[in-house]
Amino acid sequence: MNKIDIKSMTKEEIEEDIVSLGLPKFRASQIHRALFSRLITDFHEMTDISSSLADKLCERYEICAPKIVSKLVSKLDGTEKYLLALSDGNIIETVLMRYEHGNSVCVSTQVGCKMGCAFCASTKNGFVRGLEPSEILAEIETVTREHKDDKEPFRVSNIVLMGIGEPLDNFDNVVKFLHLVNDEGGLGIGYRHISLSTCGLVPGILRLAKEELPITLSISLHAPNDKIRDSMMPVNHKYNIEKLLSACREYQRICGRRISFEYALISGVNDSPDNARELASRLKGIMCHVNLIPVNSIREKNFKKSTKNDIILFTNTLKNCKINATVRRKLGSDIDAACGQLRNDHINK
Repeated sequence: MNKIDIKSMTKEEIEEDIVSLGLPKFRASQIHRALFSRLITDFHEMTDISSSLADKLCERYEICAPKIVSKLVSKLDGTEKYLLALSDGNIIETVLMRYEHGNSVCVSTQVGCKMGCAFCASTKNGFVRGLEPSEILAEIETVTREHKDDKEPFRVSNIVLMGIGEPLDNFDNVVKFLHLVNDEGGLGIGYRHISLSTCGLVPGILRLAKEELPITLSISLHAPNDKIRDSMMPVNHKYNIEKLLSACREYQRICGRRISFEYALISGVNDSPDNARELASRLKGIMCHVNLIPVNSIREKNFKKSTKNDIILFTNTLKNCKINATVRRKLGSDIDAACGQLRNDHINK
């Protein structure tokens, strides 16, 4: 019999299954607390149950606990990049970013990616499968366990679903993960401290709106018109900018949340003042923030980062058009912190 993935279960689901085994209901609370607060990886770590019960639980349930294949730490800013091996041997990446306002973890939601964005290394080795809720949760827990012996108390305060994969292409598992990570009985990370990034899957955006979760929706836009976006993002052939922004307006109508638009600045492609003015006209009427990202160098592509002067000019043009915009601080540049690069190196080796 295949084991049950217990870290993908809510407290209520654990309770129902525990009672079905003939065990008292209070055992579910003990198990949930051990799993989601103490972050155990083996039931024998529980000191409030018998060894025989721990054996029984081990036979029935699997506790997701990826193994760290490698860990790189930036000498520049302390960013940490983890290469994690899942139970089936697949490899994913997770990144810890340190900010003055707290620790942020960038999680992957899929093994590989099928979206094919030209500027992203995540898609190079193709798509394998979506991650289970437990596997996404385990990325944060793995990072947390790595710092359990720090002199200062360590806590992940923010999550960004911007790693390998398209979150809305793994909708059900991602939404369940959001509920699990928000649970006060576990990591208790507030929805307002979570950002979900999508390349623009319109049905997923509209479906997410109906969940009415107060998270931040981030749209990987990267172009002011369909001609440029078509050349970089295959998803635009199905859901063009007009359809995408229409979905964003509907999302905002339902959720009332400001939307973040990610825009990778690529020299000579999408970084002219005219591009900035066209972008501003597109976003008019949407409560938003534009997150400008000097494109990461990708060995497999010939994209070049915009010059410092072009970045300043693009930013100021947006601001003059009354569009809130900032340039993202680049972290982990000495450890290939852009998603997909470390995994690709591992696969190639």
